[in-house]
Order: sequence, then C-alpha cells, then structure tokens
Amino acid sequence: MDNQRRDFLKKTGLTGLGIASGAWLKTWSSPLIDEASDSIVSGSPFIINQANQSVIGSYGEWAAGLMKEKIPSLSFRKKEFTDIKQWKLKAKNRLKERLASPTINKIPDVSVTKKYEFDGLHFEELSWQLPYGPLSEAILIKPLNVKGKLPAILALHDHGGNKYFGAKKLVKTADEQNQVIVDHQKAIYEGRAWANEIAKRGYVVLVTDAFPFGSRRVRLEDVPESLSKGQKDNPETTENIINYNKWASAHEQIMAKSLLSAGTTWPGVFYAEDRSAIDILCAREDVDAKNIGCGGLSGGGMRTVFLAGQDERIKCAVCIGFMTTWKDFVLHKSPSHTWMTYVPLLPNELDFPEILGLRAPLPTLVQNDINDALFTLEEMKEADGILSEIFTKAKAKDKYKCSYYPGPHKFDKAMQEDAFDWFDKWLKSK
Repeated sequence: MDNQRRDFLKKTGLTGLGIASGAWLKTWSSPLIDEASDSIVSGSPFIINQANQSVIGSYGEWAAGLMKEKIPSLSFRKKEFTDIKQWKLKAKNRLKERLASPTINKIPDVSVTKKYEFDGLHFEELSWQLPYGPLSEAILIKPLNVKGKLPAILALHDHGGNKYFGAKKLVKTADEQNQVIVDHQKAIYEGRAWANEIAKRGYVVLVTDAFPFGSRRVRLEDVPESLSKGQKDNPETTENIINYNKWASAHEQIMAKSLLSAGTTWPGVFYAEDRSAIDILCAREDVDAKNIGCGGLSGGGMRTVFLAGQDERIKCAVCIGFMTTWKDFVLHKSPSHTWMTYVPLLPNELDFPEILGLRAPLPTLVQNDINDALFTLEEMKEADGILSEIFTKAKAKDKYKCSYYPGPHKFDKAMQEDAFDWFDKWLKSK
C-alpha cells in the first residue's frame, strides 16, 4: 500500500475506500483489517473476475447454474403475468414474507431538538424513538422563507465502511466539519453535501441515521467485554472513529446472524425504518405528500431498491451505484459487499433489479459508474435490460432511465445534477 493511501485510511477511517484508475473508490465493503498493515485483506474491490473463475471456486458453476436460464418464478417477464396490478400484489406479498420486517405500528413522536440557518437553508435536528434500539436522529433541510407545501426527498446515506456516522455524511450544517466527513464527501460526492444541494432546488429533504449507523449504531458499552475488548466509541475523536469503524465492520457478521436467528432480515429492518421516515415526511405540514422521492448512493441505492420497490408513496426514485443481478453476487462480487443486501430464498422469485421493478410504472432512474469495482459491467447491463423489459411491458418505457458514467464508484456533481433534474421532472408541479 502506498504511503498516500495508507495515511488517508488512517486519517479518515474510511476502510471501504480503495484506489482505482487513479481515483479514490468507495467500495461499500465490510473489509477485515490486518492490524499490522492497515491493508484491506477481505472485501477488496480488486477481485479479478476471470470468465473461468468464481469467488467460490469450483462451486461457482454449480451455484450459478441454479438460476441459469431460469426466469424467477414471480418475474413480470414471465408470459403468464399480464396484469401488472395482480403481479405486483402477488410479488409484493411474497417479498414482504421474505423480508420479515419488524413491526412499527405507528408514526413515531418526533422531537425537534434544534433549529438553525446555514448555507441559505433552514435546518432542523430531529429525533424519535422506534420500538427498539437507541434514539433515532435525523436532519431536515429546506429552503429559507418558503411558505406552503414543498415536494420532499428522503436522502438515503451510504455505507462507506463508516458506521460511526449516518446522516451527517450527506449534509453540511456548519463551516467546520469533522475531518472524517470532509474526506468522505471529497472521496465520493466530489466535495458536496448533496442533501443541501437538492434542498436548494426547492425540496424538504430528510436524512435519517439508518440501522446501525450514527445514532442507531451499536454502542461498545452495550456488548460483552469479550467483543468490545475495552474499546470506546466516544468521545468523537478521529482515533475513536477509526477504531469503532474497524470494530463495526467485523461485527456485521454477528449482527446478520442474530437478525436471521430472530426471524428477520437486514433489508427488512432497513425497510421498516425507512417507511417510518416516509410516514414522518408525509405527516409534516410543509410537505406535499403526493410528491415524495427517495434516492442514495451504494448502501443508499440498495435501500432505494427495497423502499421504492414497495412503497408507492415514493413517486420518483433514483438508485445510484447499486444495480446488478443476483448472479453477479454469486460468482463475482459477494466479497465486495456487506451482509446488508441479502434476503434468503428471494432470488428464486425475483432477480435483484426486479425488486425495484415492482414500482413500475412510477418514474425510476438508475445511475451506474462504468468502472465501479463493486459490480461487473456485464451484470449492470443485464439488470438494465431486465428493468427496461419490465417498464416496457408495463407501458411505461418513458418512466425508466439508466445512465452510465465514466469512473469508479461515486455520486459526483455531474451525476447529482442529472439526478436532481430527474426529481424536478417528476415531482415538481407542471
């Protein structure tokens, strides 16, 4: 590892970052860290995807063959599905069963802990208590001095190998920021707090801490000493942030096993909590509940797939840097991803892009980076083809768009502007 990259990783704790094509690449991985060298030894984006090799060796051909040339049983591409409403009802019910989301019966009581102005915007720091876990915190942004109802965006933050922070990765609330956040935004957002930027276009923007990030993260003092090994996640020093993120990376497999043992799934927890955030947005007097969108990069893109695929209150969706097929995970890319993506048995019934396709004919944009090491380009294009087929069959070809951008895994200014234009097209009153 060269000195520049080593220093960067040590400084920021963004251990999910690598170098590709001379640029910083966020891999949205869960790497295991070699304590002696700080090098990435697992979850590497540099997996060589040779045509005759797979990440599970000689078992790859067999595993891929389980789905080879087989359209999943609930795919809208199958000839027997002709009525989109009936198909969506059947497929969504099965997806709901597979996700096994925890129950959140009512809209949480929201507290406004702070209000202020910055960057020409109005900010509110919010909190609420879900039926489980620590207090949820969020940041709401909207233009200053605007009356009446505005369209709204649920901005879904990335993973980034950084669970210490959640919503703060997408916002800027003061001139002085934690250096970890500054470096994170430079690495994958071209230095922008994109939640601020879209709010300036005339939206109410809500950014929540996802499970288990930021305020929702697992506290080291709450786990057995044998797991925490005496580490502390407070105070908010760079050293503690780095150490916490390393610990949280290794803890992911424990969390995933526990969730599955409890009869739920990680995407199911995301879905339940993101739906609650939509409930909160829709209940606000300053939000036009008929014009709500969502979107995010990487882990935020994955959450977009599950949320926008099921909740039709999302009138416009933008999935950034997280679109491929289950086959891609089977053969090539499972080492580059966390445990947060997978739903047992679902690949038999829906391919990954078909989860997002459940929202057809509602407007949907997918943004891919051509040199994204998280996915193979071939399978990104395969997913694009699947979504195109679904929207065409739903007589909504104009409501789906997939764009490809040069470079590694990112959501840069050019991509942001295209995404914002897509939201404007479908959410703002004509």
